[in-house]
Amino acid sequence: MVENEQKNVVCMKWGTKFGPEYVNRLYNMVEKNLTIPHRFICFTDDSNGINPNVEIRPLPKIKDDGLTEKGWKKLGIFSTHENLEGQALFLDLDIIIRSNIDSFFEVDGEFRIIKDWDFPKDIIGNSSVFRFELNKHQDIIEHFYTYGTNIRDTYKNEQAFLSYEMQKKGILQYWDSSWCVSFKRNCLQKFPMCYFKEANEPINAKILIFHGRPTPQQALNGFCGKGGFRYVKPTSWLKQYFEPAQTV
Repeated sequence: MVENEQKNVVCMKWGTKFGPEYVNRLYNMVEKNLTIPHRFICFTDDSNGINPNVEIRPLPKIKDDGLTEKGWKKLGIFSTHENLEGQALFLDLDIIIRSNIDSFFEVDGEFRIIKDWDFPKDIIGNSSVFRFELNKHQDIIEHFYTYGTNIRDTYKNEQAFLSYEMQKKGILQYWDSSWCVSFKRNCLQKFPMCYFKEANEPINAKILIFHGRPTPQQALNGFCGKGGFRYVKPTSWLKQYFEPAQTV
């Protein structure tokens, strides 16, 4: 960790998929579990209902016409940001922070990301949690525009593209595999035990990741996926993380 370097926690909210309560809940979890001085910033197109302690910034504009929504707007985080510098820890709105996350700033490396569980033989990362240096990777967006709408012929989504771009730069590194765990890959009971036992709580994990289904709310309340194979009993141990995060 570089002393005196500004530390920033950033998130993005656009459209109607996530309400302001997600930002507020994430803010509460960060303030509870990060002791390093930092700024908490939300880039959004609608700040209504967000906690006034959250620093609001306009959602970076990025042309993604013709692309099926797969998080491509996230790449806007690599735009130039005035009056922002230092390291930025990007967090998805639907994660659960379980314990202290100081180490996400303390570990070395210019760019770190989760190693994606679904691609064990590929370099692809999961961009629910990644750290980068602000204002140093504008070329990521330039390369995105170079591909145009044909980018989907090569990359399935934004995190695959981002991983390969950082690999080309020689700075792709992953978090310790125990820090971020997948709810559906690491916690769910296998079929048919999922019908009888609730998901295992990842005691040693710092952050719990929800990608696809179930969502955190579905995991809390119970969920039955297509065909009944991804069945989730109501997950009682998640209740503690759903502390009130009302809109304001």
